[in-house]
Amino acid sequence: MNRTKIIAACAGAVLVAAGAALYVYHARDGAVSGRPVWLPAEAPTRAAWTARVTPLTGDGNPGAVDGGAAASRFGDPFGTVVDAYGNVLVADGGIRRIGADGAVVTIAGGRTGFADGQGAAAAFDTPSGVAIDRLGNLYVADTGNNAIRKVAPDGRVTTLAGGGERGYADGVGRAARFDGPVGVAVDRAGNVYVADTYNDRIRRIARDGAVTTVAGSGVPGGADGVGVAASFDTPGGIAIDKDGVLYVADTGNDAIRRIDRDGTVTTLAPPAADDEHILLRRPVALAVTHDGWLYAGGAGGRIVQRDPAGNWHALADADRPPETSYASDGSVRLYAPRGIAVRRDGALAVADGLALRVFALAPPRPGARARPVPAPPVAMPATMPWPVAPQGDPHEVVGVLGEVRGNYGGESRDHFHGGLDIRADVGARVLAVQPATVADPYPNWAFGELGEGIALGQLSYIHVRIGRDAAGKPLDPRFQLLPDADGKPARVRVRRGTRFAVGDALGTINPMAHVHLEYRPGGALANALALPFPGLRDTVPPRIQGIALYDAAGVRLPARKGKPVHVARTLGQVTIVADAYDQMDGNLARRRLGLYRLGYQLLHPDGTPVAGFEAPRITQVYDRLPRERDAVKLVYADNSGITVYGSKATRFVYAVNNTLQGGVALPGAWKVDALAPGDYVLRIYAADFAGQAAQAGRDLAITVE
Repeated sequence: MNRTKIIAACAGAVLVAAGAALYVYHARDGAVSGRPVWLPAEAPTRAAWTARVTPLTGDGNPGAVDGGAAASRFGDPFGTVVDAYGNVLVADGGIRRIGADGAVVTIAGGRTGFADGQGAAAAFDTPSGVAIDRLGNLYVADTGNNAIRKVAPDGRVTTLAGGGERGYADGVGRAARFDGPVGVAVDRAGNVYVADTYNDRIRRIARDGAVTTVAGSGVPGGADGVGVAASFDTPGGIAIDKDGVLYVADTGNDAIRRIDRDGTVTTLAPPAADDEHILLRRPVALAVTHDGWLYAGGAGGRIVQRDPAGNWHALADADRPPETSYASDGSVRLYAPRGIAVRRDGALAVADGLALRVFALAPPRPGARARPVPAPPVAMPATMPWPVAPQGDPHEVVGVLGEVRGNYGGESRDHFHGGLDIRADVGARVLAVQPATVADPYPNWAFGELGEGIALGQLSYIHVRIGRDAAGKPLDPRFQLLPDADGKPARVRVRRGTRFAVGDALGTINPMAHVHLEYRPGGALANALALPFPGLRDTVPPRIQGIALYDAAGVRLPARKGKPVHVARTLGQVTIVADAYDQMDGNLARRRLGLYRLGYQLLHPDGTPVAGFEAPRITQVYDRLPRERDAVKLVYADNSGITVYGSKATRFVYAVNNTLQGGVALPGAWKVDALAPGDYVLRIYAADFAGQAAQAGRDLAITVE
């Protein structure tokens, strides 16, 4: 063929260009396929385009199972690229390939170790970022092995640089040293760039294997500058554009950094002053498009773009416009995007390390209906040890999912309580309840603050001095205590790939005097009471302290003791408010806990249900929480909560007619204009996680006029 050009090679075949057509050259028989392969032109990138999020593959449960899209499983999906054939390649313990039909095949590795070899004979240890060159060679940041690996198109794995030992040294091939590299990129000439994460540096591997340092002082920081005069803080991702400009997801700085070809480092996305509304938090995933746009994702789940003019945009979610969920910003919200790959048509494949799935983000098809992403069914162990000693004995539960919480600024309804609080003495050790491997390059936060914590797999442990004993000393070498400029302890570094067994000490209880346990199966924040803690008992039913009705203007309808509340049909709709709380076995007398399930029922005076109310209408279920912080003001009335934490009892005053279902909060109202005049009984259904419903105080006599 005349004017031929090799485009890419993969799986024993080479794509060869001849004019406008592409042909497949098969290495086994030396034959060229007579049928040309046509690749569509790469679509131009659009700003803030609307994406429909659907699972591409994975069922949301941890594992390593090849097979069809819905049957496959991932344990640690991270780096993601698209090859010349449109397959998605994902680092997940080994290297997995997702075909056009969503079927998953492991093409290299799959067991933990450090071994070169063909396909399954090779081994990786916590592989992270991936990049692919023009010949189909895949480069892998093998984080746990402190090495950069190369996977040839035929599946053979070799070590490009790094010798397995942690350290910092320039050199050639295995003589070089890295410290937990997480990000990797490759330019058009075949040079490989590495986000050397725990060395806080950016490194370059030339085609001859020589490793040099491009930028970074080696000390965590956020200074711009040239080369080693600049500083990074736990860089977790890296990408390169067609002009050789590098972009770095500087995870610890909540920033994107740019490195020009002369080594000049500048900051493109500095941290926002308003932490509650930061657009990009702890970025890890990066991808550059053919036309110079940058995609990024990180903690909080947003997928954002930076256009060539330097403007930032958040992708819009086709299935969550602002009006469908209280205070929603309408942007795509995954859970922990760790790898982004751009397809030729502009759609994205995103590896979500917390959801344990690979998602497709594509424009919605005309006429197509949204398909909700279900929470995965989770296989539970027979028992789950408690996070404080003794792990097999019961401990007092002092807070549950969904309770209203205030802040120190005077707002009593600031946010939802997101987990399970288990009381323990200040200084007591917090112990792992599941075996876990650290997946996030920067898994812990808020050093020295009351909210300090760490994320391990599906669980987060909060209100803990992470990695430190009661005297502030490191518990073991897995926790690296980093000093500030004055030599004082400033934070604890825990590397991606660090492993913990059940019972391992994670830290000690801080002055909050409890450990807050958050549970995220499939990514969504779920009720940790579902975990089978030994000896956990709840034989105490909820208590209802009062019921009130309000008109559309928020004015309470008059009520007199022992008399029915008069409800005018002309009001149209009425708000139902119930003041209620729960307790569990072992609680102090003053302890109050939130409810699990709420609803209401309308009865005739003789106790028979009104038509349509044969069973209670369940309006709120606290199995999952909304992602919108302000939704707390929808499901709780304005006299709920307390402004600070302390000994004063919290009031849980529920707006029962507003709904919370499947983690989505929506406004609602009880319509009274369709009721026939007469006497009725409004009954509140208030139940705890154990299924016990309140009996006393649940009925309110009303007269509809």
